[in-house]
Amino acid sequence: MLKGLGGLGDMARMMKAAQEMQQKMAVLQEDLGRITVEGSSGAGLVRATATAKGELVGLSIDPSIFKPDEKEVVEDLILAAIRDAQGKAAERSQQELARLTEGLGLPPGMKLPF
Repeated sequence: MLKGLGGLGDMARMMKAAQEMQQKMAVLQEDLGRITVEGSSGAGLVRATATAKGELVGLSIDPSIFKPDEKEVVEDLILAAIRDAQGKAAERSQQELARLTEGLGLPPGMKLPF
């Protein structure tokens, strides 16, 4: 189709590939909003659920930890569960992105902006 135009054919293919990648990235962003991960702390007494985008969507606290004199412990457990969920969300997001970009020939570990 673009034979004889030298590098323009390659440029057209690159532009098409970039467009396809952009569409795939949009789909991935939607998927990351639906994928959930769970973080926990205190041997599962506090559990936080987040999307793979890192948005906190749920928090479950075992009632046995509600003792007035242990307020700081409960707060620490909540924060730890949220951080655990967010860390898992970031990891899952990177796994999904790696799956999407594996055929592009990008250097291993290259992180694209999100």
